[in-house]
Amino acid sequence: MGQKYNHLNHSERTLIFWWKKDKLSIREMARRMKRSHTTISRELRRNYWLPNDGYSARGAQERYEFRLKRRARRFRLKSEFVRSYVTEKLSNGWTPELISGRLKLKQPENYVCHESIYQYVYLEAPELIQYLPRKHAKRRVKRPYRSKPQRIKDRVAIAERPIEADDRTQCGHWESDTIVSSDRKCGLNVLVDRKLRLVHISFIKDKTAKLTHKTIVRRLKNYSDEFLKSITYDNGSENTLHQKTNDKLEITSYFCEPYHSWEKGSVEQVNGLIRRFFPKGTCFESLTYGEIIRVEKLLNNRPRKCLGYKTPYEAYRDECGALAD
Repeated sequence: MGQKYNHLNHSERTLIFWWKKDKLSIREMARRMKRSHTTISRELRRNYWLPNDGYSARGAQERYEFRLKRRARRFRLKSEFVRSYVTEKLSNGWTPELISGRLKLKQPENYVCHESIYQYVYLEAPELIQYLPRKHAKRRVKRPYRSKPQRIKDRVAIAERPIEADDRTQCGHWESDTIVSSDRKCGLNVLVDRKLRLVHISFIKDKTAKLTHKTIVRRLKNYSDEFLKSITYDNGSENTLHQKTNDKLEITSYFCEPYHSWEKGSVEQVNGLIRRFFPKGTCFESLTYGEIIRVEKLLNNRPRKCLGYKTPYEAYRDECGALAD
């Protein structure tokens, strides 16, 4: 095994400086320092200090340290196109994983892994941290939200939901949830298809069962029977008229177990995405219809890893054709 090479230090460079003034030969310097003469020759050639019209120990050390820093720095996303693409998509609410997957699907020649994008953001473009999902300097462990259970008449447990809904092999199995405004009065009703991740977001002026029922019927009534199979709810009081919704849409309802909001994980994940546009503390009464629809369209045009990095709109067109109004 060869001897380990050590870089010249500042003391050795000082010796070279004085010996050079004494006009010692390179080989004599190397003999005294017990170094290779090529090491001394390369040092003088690379660190010749022009302002002093010669070799300076201090200047040589500064040049060495500068090169060392540059050598240690690994540049990510070297392509200007990829950097611009990442910046644009992050500002539109995409995650690094979605950006990476979309590049692999559409432009494999420009593919970069999501970890490279994270490292680019943290090491080279910290101004983009504000566009990351949680805007945290470090990734944090997610903790589930626990909701209070409610007694609901004719409630059917999620354990009885058909296998086609559980394994997401069939369209038309929806999940419903309500995001509450800062004033605790109005809210947003969110509907998500479990297979295609198609999203509908609707403003509701109060969190009553009657208005929730009317909103769900209005958003789903134009779909064909093949796209209306079931709706999964939590145990909130706004879902007590689920049977009336079932009769109107000819659909079946299922309910999560108490404290098991993760059992309707599709809509919970979408709620987190919506909160990136309307963070906690937002009063939904101040939102316009256009602002809500804009977020809905952004989410439906957002590629999803579970869809092979297709968007929900693309997945729906592939599965069902034209989108219902």
